[in-house]
Amino acid sequence: MAGTMSGGEQQMLAIARALMSEPVLLMLDEPSLGLAPKIVGELFGIIKQLREENMTVLLVEQNATAALAIADRAYVPENGRITLSGAAREMLTNPEIKRMYLGIGMVKTARAAAAPPAMPQPQAVSCYTKHTSFQ
Repeated sequence: MAGTMSGGEQQMLAIARALMSEPVLLMLDEPSLGLAPKIVGELFGIIKQLREENMTVLLVEQNATAALAIADRAYVPENGRITLSGAAREMLTNPEIKRMYLGIGMVKTARAAAAPPAMPQPQAVSCYTKHTSFQ
């Protein structure tokens, strides 16, 4: 039966199965990968609701804007090392992070397009709630 479900339905089923055991921590690795934008919105709504119900969520997600919108803290790994960390809201509003990692406010000029980036792009953004700390 699960084989006939859409990707979004399968993702929701996987989360529901994980929640049946009433975990203290929910770990999600790229939960939005391959999902339609509408389903991604629903999925992040559910993750946000779980967080508001004091569920600790460790989220690894390349959709940095969506992840930062629901996270308390964020970590940016590059080449196997944490290069940036801080409050998610601060990262969302920091102009340099918006430009470098979120692609917001970038002006493409011939010179900028030809120049190498100042920092490599992150592989993912890891976020967690205020209830648990990971090093």
